Amino acid sequence: MLPCVCWLQLILILLSSVLWTRGENCPTTCLCPDPHTVDCSGRGLTSLPDEIPLDVRRLLLADNWINRIPSDFLVLYSDLVYLDLRNNSLSHIEQGTLSTSSRLVFLDLGSNNLTEIPKGTFGESRSLIKLRLGNNPYLSKVSEDAFLGLTSLRELELERNALSTLKVGALSQLPSLRVVRLEGNPWVCNCNFANLFAWLTENSNKLPNGVKGLECSLPMDGRRVSLTQLSKDSFRECQATLTLTDLLIIIFSGISVSVVAIMTSFFLASTVHCFQRWSKGTKGDEEESEE
Repeated sequence: MLPCVCWLQLILILLSSVLWTRGENCPTTCLCPDPHTVDCSGRGLTSLPDEIPLDVRRLLLADNWINRIPSDFLVLYSDLVYLDLRNNSLSHIEQGTLSTSSRLVFLDLGSNNLTEIPKGTFGESRSLIKLRLGNNPYLSKVSEDAFLGLTSLRELELERNALSTLKVGALSQLPSLRVVRLEGNPWVCNCNFANLFAWLTENSNKLPNGVKGLECSLPMDGRRVSLTQLSKDSFRECQATLTLTDLLIIIFSGISVSVVAIMTSFFLASTVHCFQRWSKGTKGDEEESEE
């Protein structure tokens, strides 16, 4: 009798598991292995599935054809901590889409068609610990303030993109950063790369393979060299190079000084001229008085 009861309990557990996996709270084309996980990976989706449970914590959407995330998508899913969107067709993230993801810890946007990461893309997702942005072949621009506010971010992946330069501020403003991946980008060893090179040298412990895993192209002939072959002296000429802003400041300052000098000269000349006329007038009056 007891063996039968055990078998019956096992059958009921299996049936309840199947019913949950295919149940009412789970999107039709997805699987839900546990009450807080929705797995829609590799389902050929072109848009986000409907009827995602509001209390979902892990949402797996990798290997689909999704090309857009509605800007209000995450407003409803305040418990979401893990979002996997790798290998889709996303070309951009709408402003404010991720700014409401206050509990998000893991975000994977790798292997998409992103072209730019502008300021404010992630809002201030202070809980975010790992961010994957690698393998976006058209990603050529990352704003200096793209990651502003991500105070808990420990791992940042930007490998195998189309980055030729990157502002140091994008990395230096991440106080918790422990690992950053930058290999496989078409870095150019020009003056725009000088500050990044200095940062990478000082923070080589944050690179999985140190600076030896990074290469850049020489501006003269395009030859690729390892960063281990470079030093701060390689960018010595950049210290004397003036940017367009510097030149405009110098030009404006020169013009301002010239205008002030002209006005001062005119004022002094006018003063001298008036003084001379006054002196002549005074002298004439004295001569008339003597007569």
